[in-house]
Amino acid sequence: MSSVVERVLSLIEASGLSRRAFGQRIGLDESKMSKSLSGARRFSSVDLARIAELCHVTVDWLITGEEPPLAMAARTSGGTATAAITAARRYSTLRADMASLGYPQPWRPLTARSLGGGHAEQGRRLAHEALTRVAQAGRSLATGNLADVIEEVFGADIAVVDLGTGFDGLATSSEHVKLVVLATSHVPTRQRFTLAHELAHLLADDDQDVHLDRDVYDKAQARDPSEMRANAFAAAFLMPEDILRGAAGAAGFTDDTFATLACDLIVTPSALAYRLLQLRLIDAGTCDRLRSLTAAKAATIAGRGEAFARLVTEATRPRPPGLLARDTYAAYEAGASTLRPYASLLGVDVDQLRREIELEHGTHDAP
Repeated sequence: MSSVVERVLSLIEASGLSRRAFGQRIGLDESKMSKSLSGARRFSSVDLARIAELCHVTVDWLITGEEPPLAMAARTSGGTATAAITAARRYSTLRADMASLGYPQPWRPLTARSLGGGHAEQGRRLAHEALTRVAQAGRSLATGNLADVIEEVFGADIAVVDLGTGFDGLATSSEHVKLVVLATSHVPTRQRFTLAHELAHLLADDDQDVHLDRDVYDKAQARDPSEMRANAFAAAFLMPEDILRGAAGAAGFTDDTFATLACDLIVTPSALAYRLLQLRLIDAGTCDRLRSLTAAKAATIAGRGEAFARLVTEATRPRPPGLLARDTYAAYEAGASTLRPYASLLGVDVDQLRREIELEHGTHDAP
């Protein structure tokens, strides 16, 4: 099938509907449908969006005939990865559709990615450049939601999905898609590290269409060069060296000052202890003592119990990709798409959402 018309004809045949009935389903009268199938009239972007929605295909496939990499991953992976890939495929399909409708991913990669040297050093240099970008944008990793910051500064789509246990997240990268899918978690510090880890895969242009991380702390996995780089990036990104050296001071760390620093940076005490040991700011004995603390215990020591509870609540809450939600609604407002993709992202009934939007617009128009 080398043309859009041929692909649409194949979908009509597979649907079991007549051409007239199919046209009615997508809002085209018999005359327009006939002209579109004969080539006398081109299918509009709205037509394509409605066909894709009706037949559960992507606009990108209708235009190009090419299947995205996640479709292959969905067939070859199993177990705990299945739910993550299903979510990633859904979001990636919608992002590719938005690109074809004139709403591309606002991806902003780092400009100077010279990654010579060892993999850990590559990750640290990449983190330094990423932190510079965050500072230039006037944002901070210590305040606000990290997913929001990464979407704003780098333009990646970040989703949080209930994936059950045994899977931390994935990153997927293609021409039109830069996406991270995270698992909901009762350990916000682990979720935060995973997000930084997956961001590293995107920023480093790791040669993987889909990168699955069942356990970002798995020691066997960490021997892979791209994993070594991603872990080094996450540590340096979330625990910047200058902040750690400034916090150490001449007296070093007490349990109180260490717990406060872990809470300030929103990292696990074990990750912070290893980072301090790596920078030779503590010795091995102190590292062993401090890394035995849990994040919850550190919050209690630092008097941050309520703040930690809020972080746990936030980490257990699903989150649709914010940028993608923005773009799907913009496409609907511009008449380039239906309201259904936006409603699907929010997990609400499309008819109810339409009524609420119309009611709100009516209220705004009232004298």
